[in-house]
Amino acid sequence: MSTSVFVPRPDTEVFDFLADARNLALWSSGVTAVDSDDVVPGRDAAYRYRYPGRRRPHRLVCADFQPSRRIVFRGQRMWSPLGTQVPVYGFDLIPHADGTMVRLSVTSCLSAALLLLAPVVAMAWRRDLPVDAGKFRDLLGGAVPAAAALKSPALPAAGASAGPPAGPAAGAPAPAAGALPASSAPGGFDYAH
Repeated sequence: MSTSVFVPRPDTEVFDFLADARNLALWSSGVTAVDSDDVVPGRDAAYRYRYPGRRRPHRLVCADFQPSRRIVFRGQRMWSPLGTQVPVYGFDLIPHADGTMVRLSVTSCLSAALLLLAPVVAMAWRRDLPVDAGKFRDLLGGAVPAAAALKSPALPAAGASAGPPAGPAAGAPAPAAGALPASSAPGGFDYAH
C-alpha cells in the first residue's frame, strides 16, 4: 500500500528526519517504539523496534539509503502460529520549489496461512496509511487542506481510546511551518530524543 503527502520542508530536512528510524514511533502506526540507542543513519543501520501487538523487540534495518531521494526500512521476520510476516517501510522523496512530495509505502511479506489474511492486512493499511501520512505531515509543520478540516471526524478504531479528537479538525491550530528544533543528529533532526 502507498500514499503521498506534501511537506513544506526541503527534501534534505525531510530525508534527515526519515533517516533516523527512532522518529517512526512518533507517527507510524506500524511502529510502537524504537530503542533510543544512537545509530548512525545509513544503509544497513540497525535498530531495535517494537511492532504493534508484539512484546519482544525486533530488528529494523535500513535496506536502501539514497540521500534526499529514497529510504527503506525492513523489519525482522516475525513468527506467528499462522506463518511469518516481514514489514517493509519505504519513503520516496520528490523535491518541489516550496517543499517535498513524500510517497510512503508499506509492504507486508506474508507466508503460510497468513497469506489467506492478505486482504485483511491490505485493508488495515488502506485505512491506517493515510492517517499516518497526515500525522507525518503535521509533525513536520504541514497544513491541513481546508476540505479535510471540514470533514466530520472519523470514528476511533476498535480498542482506541474514546478521548476527544486531536488535531486541526478538532479546532486546534495546525503547527506552524517555522524553524525546526535544533538537534545533535547529523542532519539536524532528532525529534525522538
